Amino acid sequence: MASVNRFIQFNNETIDTKLLHQMELLAAALADAPYLKVTTRKLIELRPSELAISMSVFWRHRTKRIERNGYLSDIYLMAAGFWREFDLTAWRDFKKSKTTLPSLREQLLLCAEEFRLSEKIKAARPGTVSAFQTREVVYTEYHEDQSKQNLKKGFKSDLFINAAYLRLRGVEVDVGELTGALSLIWTELFDAKSTMDSVKIVNRIMDRAEFELESDALHTYYTFGESLEKIPPFHYHEGIEADEAEEPEEIETIEEWFGAWHRETEISEAPAMEFELESGDSQIADGGREEAGASEVEQTAKGDSSGDHLEDSDKDDHQMKSEPKKAEGKFGSANDQVVYHESRLKAAGDHRLDIENWRRKQAPHVRALLKELKKRMTQRQEGIRTNLNAGRLSKKLVPLAIEERPKPFYRKTAPSKELDAVFCLLIDGSASMLDKLEETKQAVLLFHDVLRGLNVPHEIVLFYEDAYESSDTEQPNYFEWMHKFEDRKKDHAQTIASLDAHEDNRDGFAIRWMNNRLKRRAEKHRFLLVFSDGEPSAYNYAENGVVDTANAVSEAKKIGIEVLHLFLSSDSISEDQAAFYRMMYGNKSVSADSLEQFVEQTMRLLKRSLHLVIQTG
Repeated sequence: MASVNRFIQFNNETIDTKLLHQMELLAAALADAPYLKVTTRKLIELRPSELAISMSVFWRHRTKRIERNGYLSDIYLMAAGFWREFDLTAWRDFKKSKTTLPSLREQLLLCAEEFRLSEKIKAARPGTVSAFQTREVVYTEYHEDQSKQNLKKGFKSDLFINAAYLRLRGVEVDVGELTGALSLIWTELFDAKSTMDSVKIVNRIMDRAEFELESDALHTYYTFGESLEKIPPFHYHEGIEADEAEEPEEIETIEEWFGAWHRETEISEAPAMEFELESGDSQIADGGREEAGASEVEQTAKGDSSGDHLEDSDKDDHQMKSEPKKAEGKFGSANDQVVYHESRLKAAGDHRLDIENWRRKQAPHVRALLKELKKRMTQRQEGIRTNLNAGRLSKKLVPLAIEERPKPFYRKTAPSKELDAVFCLLIDGSASMLDKLEETKQAVLLFHDVLRGLNVPHEIVLFYEDAYESSDTEQPNYFEWMHKFEDRKKDHAQTIASLDAHEDNRDGFAIRWMNNRLKRRAEKHRFLLVFSDGEPSAYNYAENGVVDTANAVSEAKKIGIEVLHLFLSSDSISEDQAAFYRMMYGNKSVSADSLEQFVEQTMRLLKRSLHLVIQTG
């Protein structure tokens, strides 16, 4: 797991996950493409193989208003402009033409199209004007500064790009013999109606530029993104000859380009279904399908009449075969290549002495909390609320005659023997937890003992990713239970004391996995606690891991699951670190400034959550 305190301070970037999520929702709505993702790169780009469009990091380190408006203008341009209005056929033909200044020529066309599309969007959507005005002011200042530097360094092609942008904003820059071309030819873009119109104007101005300029542009101010040649393969259905099949139509818009990649992704995510449809069932023999029951039994389980899976012992769980499962789009796009394994964590060694010492230290806190909570529960059960607008009618009816607005009703809280709540605890099993295992075990044991004492169903799970086996095509993740819902009040202290650190952590995936278990519970209050000591870190899970985790927390809230986060550190927590975790978990993230405070903070989280359960019933 990577620490928030990165080695180089200027690279210590944090992502406003809430803002990025908003931009992703906006882009998906404007493009009418729910699958569309938004990332950040140096310049705005189209990345269909990732099903993503990229906003520019150019807007970072500015005021909040400028940053937001800048990102909005990027999204408007990509999702409401280029998405349907950029002609890929014209672009394809444009790229085929030979030139001595390819970078300059390409950037001039993208500059022209950005101007044409921004004007078109502003006319069609007046609400976008403010964002584009901010964009024009900031970029005008930027190109003015760049033009001075390029003039000083003698980078004439780069200077020409600056001058081209500024001329469209009413600012003239002297570029020698080409100044007149900008005024006479370039300004015809104000009347351009299509990509082909822009191509014609750029070709005309390049005829003069190639004669006047000796070298190509060195800087990149505009880029298209992935090459148009990067398209998904066309799938022929089994049984149809390739030469008889219809060739795929030429892609004309970016919307079609992304759609082709989206369809390819959906096909690749369902290889088993494709095999069944095209090749038949692998178990069908010459004599027909095998009879039911002929195959070997791989898994057994016990159950009661209510349908709950009850394990009599850990031994039964260990005998159950845990087949790896594929994420396949069910846990967020950042986790599509994950293969996950579920199993019981086996108790290793004899930890009775350690457990006895930990429980001896924690006993006063556990007893005090249980006593306080049970007292509150009793008061809640016996309490009567009077002077209400609705409820049971009181025997004291005098207020009906003497008061202008009488409230003659009362309510008696219905008694409840058990708390209507369920808790899950996810424990980061990454390598960086190695020096914090002792304190983590104590905190987990405290969590276990308090909830057992209140007879509250709970689960405790260690999660981690195998960094050494991860690749582009497969990222193995593991969930190891120390306690399951079905175990009820069973003591799993020995298993808790056996937890160990492994490699990486894919937090967003783990939260979604646990959300799927929690959302099936019938309890009114559902809590998910996450113990971790840093930011998400796994294969291809750096910047997008932070966004993925924030989105997973947001999804949990929408289905009524309260996510609480406890950040464990052996050093003092900086304000930047605190802000970073608030960005992912909101105001439900707390931190322990020292390892000694970890158990204390765990107690506070539990106490606060259980008080809420008792108070709201």
